[in-house]
Amino acid sequence: MKRSFQKNQKYFLFVVVLFCFISKAFSQEERRWQMDQDGSISWQINNNIPHDDHIEMSGKKISCVLRYGVSADGSFHATRSLVWPMLRTIPNNTHASLTRQFAQDALDLVTVNYKPITSEKVVSLTLNGTLLVKSKTNTLELTRQFFPSTTLAGYCEIYTLKNISEKTSVVEIPKSNAVYTSDPAKGTEGSYDLHVDLFNPGSFNLKTNETISFSVFYSGVKANEQVPVVNVDDEKNNRIKLIREIWDKLILETPDEVLNTEFAFAKIRASESIFETKGGPMHGPGGESYYAAIWANDQAEYIGPFFPYLGYEYGNQASLNAYLQFAKFMNKEYKPIPSSIIAEGTDIWAGAGDRGDGAMIAYGASRYALSRGNTNEAQQLWPLIEWCLEYCHRKLNTNGVVTSDSDELEGRLPAGKANLNTSSLYYDALNSAVYLGEALGKDQAQLKNYKAEAEKLKAAIEKYFGAKVEGFETYKYYKENDVLRAWICTPLTMGIYDRKNGTIDALFSPRLWTKDGLASVAGDKIFWDRSTLYALRGVLAAGETDKALDFLHYYSNRRLLGDHVPYPVEAYPEGDQRHLSAESGLYCRIFTEGLFGIRPTGLHSFDFTPRLPKSWTVMKMRHINAFEKDFDITVERADQKLKITISEGKKIVVNKVIKDGDTININLK
Repeated sequence: MKRSFQKNQKYFLFVVVLFCFISKAFSQEERRWQMDQDGSISWQINNNIPHDDHIEMSGKKISCVLRYGVSADGSFHATRSLVWPMLRTIPNNTHASLTRQFAQDALDLVTVNYKPITSEKVVSLTLNGTLLVKSKTNTLELTRQFFPSTTLAGYCEIYTLKNISEKTSVVEIPKSNAVYTSDPAKGTEGSYDLHVDLFNPGSFNLKTNETISFSVFYSGVKANEQVPVVNVDDEKNNRIKLIREIWDKLILETPDEVLNTEFAFAKIRASESIFETKGGPMHGPGGESYYAAIWANDQAEYIGPFFPYLGYEYGNQASLNAYLQFAKFMNKEYKPIPSSIIAEGTDIWAGAGDRGDGAMIAYGASRYALSRGNTNEAQQLWPLIEWCLEYCHRKLNTNGVVTSDSDELEGRLPAGKANLNTSSLYYDALNSAVYLGEALGKDQAQLKNYKAEAEKLKAAIEKYFGAKVEGFETYKYYKENDVLRAWICTPLTMGIYDRKNGTIDALFSPRLWTKDGLASVAGDKIFWDRSTLYALRGVLAAGETDKALDFLHYYSNRRLLGDHVPYPVEAYPEGDQRHLSAESGLYCRIFTEGLFGIRPTGLHSFDFTPRLPKSWTVMKMRHINAFEKDFDITVERADQKLKITISEGKKIVVNKVIKDGDTININLK
């Protein structure tokens, strides 16, 4: 009786601590930025300075990590770190993209009434796929706009001066055409020329309320290449057009504008980081390190299954290319597929050994093929999926779970000889392969074996990893593990709910949940957003909608409107919270697979388990482009049930009422 009382007392104290943490976190939202009517976010400068931040923006041939800020005196400063992925350096390894940092501000070159511009105070900063900075002096309104070219190996800045004084001002903008030539011994193709060109120099008499603009273009070329001919205004229009194209597809509409807006921004970062390499379009993580290369986790597992829903054709091309690049390394001996294919597809990286890459690829390729709905692509990917499944089968230990040298964290944290992540991915891949094989008319005996293997694996996961850890009925991440780990969430995303209650309690306990989402290891300061994004998706899929919603809103608010905006990040302290691209794809999948509960079951069909929060009356996702369709989903509350409407244009495909929590199969063929 005494032990039972102590146990209940401990549980009561845990609940009180958790409640206090949540109440504090959610009642005091930290917002440096605000949402604007046009979909952008802006930071209106008042007394919340000094402050610095960084954002990555990418095009097909360049990426820029822009470190910017407002000083205590109200002045603006920026350093742009420019990366040219196809200008390869020596040694031509994972990180061998030509990179240079430039800190000059073009307004420092300008004189107004024969003097430099002084006493500038920033008024606002706006993000919408570009960074727009507005500032003032006593006599001028100034703007700076920063963005990459969508197609050229160049990065653009536009500066505008407006005379707000009562007298005519003389503005002098100098000619400036700087060229930096790299060391030929350090480039795979000799030296590279980096050009910094200023457009629209001259002397201008600005009357009251008149404006003048000039631009700066940073470009990089090989020795035998011409500097690209550029119109920076056209480049701005192309960038804005791309953002609008992305924003006009896969539109999330909920009563929570924070979620809607962060979803819209995540689509940008997920889509823009695709580079036009000699090995075809390659989606790259970014972060000043990872370009013109692909990884089994970031590209095959995280982002590949997302692009069919967005309907961004270049993204689909990059995903298919990634899977086919990995397929080149299938072998009869079943040696591991490399973790990464680097240097525009000309080399590999396998420095961490087998990270469970076969499971990652099988999971991602099968989910991509199903959601894409293209029979030809599915047929191309089937041999790769088969090979990866057989590879994983051969890696099963005597306990029936998959062994590997490490996991996707590559030894940064212990993962044992068999980890929960790899086996969970293999489980889902087997199930997806059954669906895909049936759609393609594959051998029934083979598919029956896959199904039986999945059932055995699910039981093995429970027996091998299922455990009480730190008082929670959840999972050990690996056999010897006795501390809570963030990746205990993975089974939830794969439809394994045997331990959902204990796992969800553990995830949202003060032992794991921090101000930045999940700690990778309980009690540590290390966090990787990818596990938080998996967890939020899994908790929603498991039906704990309202519990997940509070944490999802908190996380989204912090990433969209806090001190480091506007995208999900990679990790901390490693990488200083870089805006790696695939994490934004994982954010979007919280909604497609978690909130809207879409699980592909064929090339034109999916299981649908919508999770409408009790506080919402309706939620919509419009212009879903999966399964070779363009369709909308509306979920509305109808008394204690849910009214489901699925439409293609004006055609109603599904119109029915279901019980909250029910799953229905939708066939769009």
